[in-house]
Amino acid sequence: MKKWSVLTLTTAIVLALTGCSTGGDTKTASGAGGAKEPTKIIVGTGTQFPNVAFIDENNKLTGYDVELVREIDKRLDDYEFDLQTMEFTNLLLSLETNKIDMVAHQMEKNPEREQKYLFNKEAYSHWKNKIAVLKDDNTIHSIDDLKGKKVLTTATSAQAILLENYNKQNNNALDIVYSSGVANDSIAQLKAGRVAAFVAADFTLPLIDPSGELKLVGPPLSESDTLFMFRKDDPEEQKLADRIDEALKEIKADGTLKKLSEQWLGFDATQSETK
Repeated sequence: MKKWSVLTLTTAIVLALTGCSTGGDTKTASGAGGAKEPTKIIVGTGTQFPNVAFIDENNKLTGYDVELVREIDKRLDDYEFDLQTMEFTNLLLSLETNKIDMVAHQMEKNPEREQKYLFNKEAYSHWKNKIAVLKDDNTIHSIDDLKGKKVLTTATSAQAILLENYNKQNNNALDIVYSSGVANDSIAQLKAGRVAAFVAADFTLPLIDPSGELKLVGPPLSESDTLFMFRKDDPEEQKLADRIDEALKEIKADGTLKKLSEQWLGFDATQSETK
């Protein structure tokens, strides 16, 4: 059985420098037949996404994306996946600079990201991005109602790209405020009146707002699958993505993905028609 560990940033950097990422050679076991040991893969994720990637009451890293990676790890004998936690805003830079080998953090596929990064093909959830406001706010019904107002988002997120693209087409009509991406901070800033709204994936609202202080308004701003992200134009990364797709097909077929989604998200987020 493969050993599971959560790597510190220092350990991850050492592994990257010593060739333990996808670009490095795997070690050869000394056992019968000289079988190769699994290639170590450093998976970047966060700790501030409730029920997706977070630290529970027992100080354990867990959640939908985390447990899905662990399930993939069980099924791919040629790879060993190690989770490394960091701020969300550092994930893509760490991928680009070879500090991690893939990202698992509900990463939405969009044209801007496809230009720079590789995605696997088998989606593991589906969402719609909508505007989140305080429950008693009846002045905002669409993104156009946010012109001249402060809108909170997280740098490098899919929601940030949506807002930035809107500003490009509308003479910077939105006052975009960037935050660390902590869910509680988003709600606090709304309640304090420092921002008017933020953009959120529809299925995440009950996760980040269990007390029901917010609501989603207006038509979806985008709709997308979420997948894992890898470095582009890297043969080893492509091989890894393909193998993960093979595992995901099995995980979907035997009902494990649906079970994980219902356990952590409260419903089957893998089906687009539920969205």
